[in-house]
Amino acid sequence: MPLLFQFFRIAAITFAGELLSLLLPLPVPGSIYGLLLLLVLLLTGLLKLRQIERAADFLLQIMPVLFIGPCVSLLPAMGIVADNLVAILAICLVTSLLVMAVTGLTAQWMLRRKEETTRD
Repeated sequence: MPLLFQFFRIAAITFAGELLSLLLPLPVPGSIYGLLLLLVLLLTGLLKLRQIERAADFLLQIMPVLFIGPCVSLLPAMGIVADNLVAILAICLVTSLLVMAVTGLTAQWMLRRKEETTRD
């Protein structure tokens, strides 16, 4: 039963993000608002990680399955994708390298910060 409540909490936050998307006049998807709302709730302590951790882990485990639908919906547009394949691959390469670099630098910064706080 606790797992069901964890899913409900995640769904409620997602729903609140969708409502924010409808109410605010900004071109931001509801999923982004939901993620930001989740981040704020976790950082402020209003929502504890243990209150959603098992459900979030489960969703992460099945994430590849969730991409099947969008991938299948791309099949009718394969001609357009094929015409722009070089540009798409270049964008994927550049953004992947950028994400790896930022992730690595962030991890190094956090490790240095952790070492400094343990020394003090």
